[in-house]
Amino acid sequence: MTTVAIIDYGMGNLRSVAKAIEHVAPGHEVVVTSDAARVAAAERVVFPGQGAMPDCMRELDLRGLRPAVLQAAARKPFLGICIGQQMLFQHSAEGDVPGLGILPGDVVRFPDERMVAADGGRLNVPHMGWNEVWQRVPHPLWEGIPDGERFYFVHSYFVAPADAALTAAETDYGVRFTSAVARANIFAAQFHPEKSAGAGLRLLANFIRWQP
Repeated sequence: MTTVAIIDYGMGNLRSVAKAIEHVAPGHEVVVTSDAARVAAAERVVFPGQGAMPDCMRELDLRGLRPAVLQAAARKPFLGICIGQQMLFQHSAEGDVPGLGILPGDVVRFPDERMVAADGGRLNVPHMGWNEVWQRVPHPLWEGIPDGERFYFVHSYFVAPADAALTAAETDYGVRFTSAVARANIFAAQFHPEKSAGAGLRLLANFIRWQP
């Protein structure tokens, strides 16, 4: 039986993530844990997050989970969600804090001057609701998901990778931004697959089968 560890550092929508993965992974053990040893023992790791980047980084370190995240991201199938994607990068403009530095690039806020809809109206920040995700590279986690499928977002900041090859998908909201990244055994998305109906469940099922 494969174990999927969902990292609990006090800042994620953990129940929704766990329920969604349990739905697509019958026969697998899904554990929500703040125990670094259980994360290390798991075959697959999910790193979700909600809230402000400074709070998330602080709580991660208070619970002693930074080494477990770094090790998991280096060695095993690893899925980052929302702030769990942003924390993988080097620096965030939200609170002017360093991230984990696993991936090169920064986390930036939607530029106020670009928050204009096609009809001239204002776009709200945070970007909240359903939006199209345009796949930029083939990837096993996109299997069975049409290009341009809609996923659910809630965020005011987004990642700006220093290496364009990291961008696995883009989304338009005033600006075109990177909404998913991929490198080796890491896949991370700004959107919430656990809140994205059939397409989100398919992505999670693909993660469970993924053999990077």
